[in-house]
Amino acid sequence: MHLHHLTLQAFGPFASTHTVDFDALSADNLFLLHGDTGAGKSTLFTAICFALYGEPPVDRDLLLRSHHAPADLLTQVTLDVTIAGHRLRIEREPQQTRPKRSGKGETVHKAETRLQRWTTDSLGQGHWEPSSRSHQETGKEIKDLLGMSRTQFCQVVLLPQNEFTKFLYAAAPQRRELLGKLFHTDRYAQIERWLNDHSRTTQKNRDATRDEVLHLAARIHQAAGPDLKSQHDAPTPDVPHALTDPALAWAQDLTQASQADALTAQADAEKAKKNQVEHQTLEAATRVLHQQQTTHAAARAELDRLHEQTPHQEALSRSREQARRAQQLAPLLHAARTARTDHTHAQDTESAARSRLLPEHATLQAADLATAGQRMRDDIAVLSTLLPEETNLRQLTADLERIDGERQDFTVQQHTARDWLEQETTHRAALDARRETARQSEEEGRRHQDQLETLTSRVEAAERRDAHLAQITATEQRLAAAQQTTEMAAQDHIDIRRRRTEGMAAELAASLTDGAPCPVCGSCSHPAPATAPDGQPTREDEQAAEDTHQRAQQQRDAIASELQQLRENAATATGEAGDTPLADLTAEHEALITQLSDALQRAADRGAADEELLAMDREHAAMTQQLNLTTAALSARNATYDTQSQRQAELTKKLDDARGTAPTLAARIDELTRTADHLKQAAEASRTAAIAAETRDTRTTEATAAASTQGFDTLVAAEQALRSAEDLGNIEEEINQWREARATHQTVLDNPALQQAAAQPPADVDAAAVRRGAADDQYVQAAATAGNAQARTTELTGLATTLGEAVERLEALDKAHSTARHLADLATGNSTSARVRMQLEAYVLAARLEQVVAAANTRLQLMSEGRYTLHHSDHQAAHGARSGLGLEITDAWTGRPRKTDTLSGGESFFASLSLALGLADVVTHEVGGNPLDTLFIDEGFGTLDDDTLHKVLDVLDSLRSHDRTVGVISHVPELRRRITQRLYVRKGVTGSTLVHLTEAAE
Repeated sequence: MHLHHLTLQAFGPFASTHTVDFDALSADNLFLLHGDTGAGKSTLFTAICFALYGEPPVDRDLLLRSHHAPADLLTQVTLDVTIAGHRLRIEREPQQTRPKRSGKGETVHKAETRLQRWTTDSLGQGHWEPSSRSHQETGKEIKDLLGMSRTQFCQVVLLPQNEFTKFLYAAAPQRRELLGKLFHTDRYAQIERWLNDHSRTTQKNRDATRDEVLHLAARIHQAAGPDLKSQHDAPTPDVPHALTDPALAWAQDLTQASQADALTAQADAEKAKKNQVEHQTLEAATRVLHQQQTTHAAARAELDRLHEQTPHQEALSRSREQARRAQQLAPLLHAARTARTDHTHAQDTESAARSRLLPEHATLQAADLATAGQRMRDDIAVLSTLLPEETNLRQLTADLERIDGERQDFTVQQHTARDWLEQETTHRAALDARRETARQSEEEGRRHQDQLETLTSRVEAAERRDAHLAQITATEQRLAAAQQTTEMAAQDHIDIRRRRTEGMAAELAASLTDGAPCPVCGSCSHPAPATAPDGQPTREDEQAAEDTHQRAQQQRDAIASELQQLRENAATATGEAGDTPLADLTAEHEALITQLSDALQRAADRGAADEELLAMDREHAAMTQQLNLTTAALSARNATYDTQSQRQAELTKKLDDARGTAPTLAARIDELTRTADHLKQAAEASRTAAIAAETRDTRTTEATAAASTQGFDTLVAAEQALRSAEDLGNIEEEINQWREARATHQTVLDNPALQQAAAQPPADVDAAAVRRGAADDQYVQAAATAGNAQARTTELTGLATTLGEAVERLEALDKAHSTARHLADLATGNSTSARVRMQLEAYVLAARLEQVVAAANTRLQLMSEGRYTLHHSDHQAAHGARSGLGLEITDAWTGRPRKTDTLSGGESFFASLSLALGLADVVTHEVGGNPLDTLFIDEGFGTLDDDTLHKVLDVLDSLRSHDRTVGVISHVPELRRRITQRLYVRKGVTGSTLVHLTEAAE
């Protein structure tokens, strides 16, 4: 990875836009970042990390936006970098608030990412080509090219102060945590967890299959019942080996016994079936005879009923004949009936039309009604000429109402402006007082904020202090109990060893055989071998007691180490928080928060007061202008209103004379129009009624003459005899059905078989059914017995087969669980066959740590002039405990190893720096070997004397010789004299700035 340019905009302490030219800064492959404390030296690396990964170097939230930047200047980072041969330009903008583009207030500007790639076209011209605007796609591409996560990048590119000193001094668990994050060895821990889970799963599956075998055995026992016996015992959970072949033999015996019982039951069922068929045949013959006798009797009864309907059928025949004669008169009868209906309707229409006429028109004839309507329409034409004048009057009235409304509005506006101007002075003085109060509250809020930050740190430390003290008490109790357990285990071990030693002669005598020499005296005869007393301990008893003692010691030592760490943590927290109780600090913290909130709330009023003062100035000008304009406009409206009022009075009198009693001319015209229409309708209805009366008389005379020729005495008689086609069809259908039914029942009575059946005694169907039912019950019982026996045999056969499959699975699962448990014990370091009790992840990390130490020693030898050498140790821990990640340092002057925490400050720095450089090399190789051309080292040089500082710089020079650029972040003056390429970060009240210096300081 090679950095080219970095551009910061409104980022961190940098208020404006600043660009770092790393190509120029890296001309000597070594540059220095220096400046005042808090100026923003480490912010440059934060910007690089944010550009690459979209997140700052640490997991905690950092405020990326500059407090000094203008509100309309967006926070942005742009990085021009070459990674794995690809030159990229990355632009990132975090989520932030900005002023709205239109209107007042602020809006949220969402995070944006833009990735561009430098490409060359066919003519050899280079340009930036957009590649992606997605956060996820950009992050994945950068991570794939670099080959490392954000945590790894920050650890191998930026070597922060004190981080590797902590790594140098750390205990094995803390060292393991850091190495695990850098080398992603959590996958090995996942393998350990998977093997353990797999072991538990295979055990669970095996136990489940055992339960399945027992469940199948219970089902077989239940299906067999108490009448089936076996020469083998049923399987039980107390005897696991009986769950395989013995269980199968037991199930087979029960199945064979059930098959024999099923054959006997089947023979009984076949005999009962034959008897059932005989009685079913007899019952069927009895039912047929009963059916024939019932049919003959029903036909005789129905035929008698039909003979009784003969008079009704004769009447229907006469009605049918009259309807056929009346059907020939249907057209004339319909015409007469229609004429009468039309005449009645015409009379009703005339009456309705005359009811709408005025009293003076109600008795006029048709011609007189038409004449009166024409006179009415002449009056309507005269009134229509006055309609425009009525429209003018309405417009004039509306204008007067509008002018009067405007006069009232101008009067209100005039009074409003005068009242506001009179109250302006008092309101302005109140706003000035509010602004001064808010300014004083701002100063008070800043003081409270500083106090709150300090008090928050003390409250957090006090919480840790109290938590550690509570844990110390509980841990001391656990340590006392563990100490007592250890002493008891030691006493038991000593007692068992003493007793075994006292009875050692009997233990040796137990191994003697006649003719074999004694291992003590060499004699081949053993006349009086010693005998062991009751309860004599064995070698296994002694070994078990020793193992118990060792485990108790390990538990005690672990609790003692935990207690020591808790006491150190409690002392540190007490140093930060003091002895003040947490409740007092919390109460003071809450009170200070309340005071700060009150101050901020009062200070927030300053902006509102300023806005109101500005608004008041604008409103003063508006109100002055409003007073002048409304005074002039009110005078003009009064003059116009007087002139148009006189014109309205004259036009109103003229139209009132024309309207009469109607409210408007249009209403008067509508009234006259309706009267004329009613006169016209009444005249037409009178003429129509006269014509309908003549038509009615003609049609009635013609229909009466035709009815007489068909044999009807009157026209009413002919109309009554007339039937519709549907009614006539129904009469025909009823007559035909009666005749067909009489013939059908007569045919039934003439059947010889039915006549023969009717001559026999009545059939007893119930007695035959009772005999058949008894045979059915006998067969059902026999069939059920046979079915149950066969079902039991089938069920036992199926269960025996399923049991065989379950037994086969159980044998395989037993083997699988044994293998899985062995592998899990190996991976977790619990296997008794393992040489070193080391977990898989710790084993991998130990190998990585050996590589780191080897790489670190190449630099440490130079910095310490061959005095110090780091060593990693994974020796077996005491009392068989699991091995860890040990780290020690050998002093060539004494030839003995020493603890890393005995080094001086300067020695710790260059030892830590060696570890950091070694770790960077190993991590780079681990993630794929992509070269990291730039390395940042943050502080720590101030602990070195002049000679050691020169040796450390010589090591950094060796990094330059391999085309690696080293950026040093430090305050040490000697570095400014030694390094010519320098980037000076200057802080100020308006934000920090950057200056690139190219000469060594004097």
